[in-house]
Amino acid sequence: MVTATVPSLEPLADAAAVPPPLPASPEGRVRAYHQRTKHHLQRYAAGPETLDWDAQPDPFRRWRGAPLERLPLPATALVRSGAPAWADLFNPGAVAPHPADRNAIGLLLELSFALAAWKQHGPDRWAVRVNPSSGNLHPTEAYLLAHGVNGLADGLYHYAPREHALERRAALAPGCTDQGVRLWVGLASIYWREAWKYGERAYRYCQLDAGHALGALRYAAAVLGWRARVVQGLGDDVLCALLGLDRAEDFGDAEREVPDCLVELLPDPAAPHDAASVLPRWIAEGSWRGSANRLDRHPMYRWPVIEDVAAAARRPVLQAEAPAQPGLAAPTATPVPVAAVPPSRRGAVELIRGRRSAQRFDRRATLPRAALERIVQALMPGALPWDALPGAVRVHPVLFAHRVDGLAPGAYLLPRSAPGETLLREALGPNMDWLPVEGLPLWRLAENPALAGTLRTIDCHQALGSDAALAFALLAEFDQTLHDAPLAFALLAEFDQTLHDAPWRYRELLVEAGLLGQVLYLEAEAAGFNGTGIGCYFDDSLHELLGIEGTQVQSVYHFTIGAGLHDPRIQSMAPYAGREEHAWTTDPSSV
Repeated sequence: MVTATVPSLEPLADAAAVPPPLPASPEGRVRAYHQRTKHHLQRYAAGPETLDWDAQPDPFRRWRGAPLERLPLPATALVRSGAPAWADLFNPGAVAPHPADRNAIGLLLELSFALAAWKQHGPDRWAVRVNPSSGNLHPTEAYLLAHGVNGLADGLYHYAPREHALERRAALAPGCTDQGVRLWVGLASIYWREAWKYGERAYRYCQLDAGHALGALRYAAAVLGWRARVVQGLGDDVLCALLGLDRAEDFGDAEREVPDCLVELLPDPAAPHDAASVLPRWIAEGSWRGSANRLDRHPMYRWPVIEDVAAAARRPVLQAEAPAQPGLAAPTATPVPVAAVPPSRRGAVELIRGRRSAQRFDRRATLPRAALERIVQALMPGALPWDALPGAVRVHPVLFAHRVDGLAPGAYLLPRSAPGETLLREALGPNMDWLPVEGLPLWRLAENPALAGTLRTIDCHQALGSDAALAFALLAEFDQTLHDAPLAFALLAEFDQTLHDAPWRYRELLVEAGLLGQVLYLEAEAAGFNGTGIGCYFDDSLHELLGIEGTQVQSVYHFTIGAGLHDPRIQSMAPYAGREEHAWTTDPSSV
């Protein structure tokens, strides 16, 4: 039986207690941050004691003085046509590549970072977006580097989701690249957007959100028949300079942004793949335009530990490994076999735009076995969207089945790689059953008829944990990852760590977990259910539940799937009402 030892709850008066000083080494500081920001049954991680919702930071970054160009909104035309189907995205060659033009850029951003709807309840009105975010706070900003796109001047742009428009931040240097289409999307985070509400734990949530954003971008590219991959080897300093994030004069007193990653978009399979050598000299000197708006005029709290862990986890310039084939990361482990389950034939655009985070679940709903099989298949490496993320598979789900056809209530493990399964067999407690599940690459760890109450407690006493049909705890290979640096990297002199320390890989664990969450969101939607990410959980209580001691593996994200219940009091309105729809210049079925 999987049970939780639940200590008696104590008042949370010590929630803001000052933890001990952080260690000096970067890896030690990352480890200390992770430990310091765990929620406990007796107390929560340090956060604000009160929130003034009328003074919430502005959810939209703008660059005043930068020319603004509105983009077309082609998604509605594709919803009407029903093409492409969700299943087509997973069938190589089923979606013909759309030309890299202004229309395609409009759709790419409409399906990845745009507004999905405006919501209203009484006097309160707020926007929801296509890409999910912790607390709907959206710390992730998107930048477009474009060359050779029909209808769009070459340059660096910031995407403004409220306007569905591009702000041109800089022009390209003459002769910076060969002729042809070259496209990249840079992701950056504004930590204060999350810290305003979540305090010290916000750094974790920003990395998870970056993973969700990466997934949203990869699926959007697939609708266009494009591939996408994270560019390896670029250090944070290089990416800061490329995106203009190091320009203090452009930020003034506005909240700064920090780089997450750069994603190369590949509309043409024959496109060159020398991003690391091309990009550092892209931007023309003296061509920058715009100054950042300040999001919060009167911040009530400061969380220095976020800046400290961000500095400790800065990514150096790495010696990137060549991918096995253009645009795809080399496989690092043989995935566990899983039976092929056809994806949904629903329209991909409608499904992506219709994703919402569930606020409540129908506690009577049951997840069909076929839906579970498809979800498990989608979580395994090797296909969309995993071709976008280079590196080893290091995050593995534990499934908690509440009401799933064919599964007894209890805990099940999904190892996503053979090395991961070996590690998890060592890390999980000795009393686990380790029984195979017929037809699925799952191991039953233990049954638990009282699972709902256990999960509600662990998920910070939220009904989302108990009322779901299926819940997930994502376990990361923690110790090994932080010691798994490449054999060489260029900026070693800037770090006081040993050759094998890799504190920046802490970010990669959380990004991978966020990408898993994006898969779960969209596969739940495809199955006619809803999902919701859960960042508030009692870390070590979950570890105790699974018999985990030490830090070989750590829980980094929770997620639940069920039948969402709609609140009829909340009105939903179109995200860009009054904007003229832009029709496709070609037959929608061709994309």
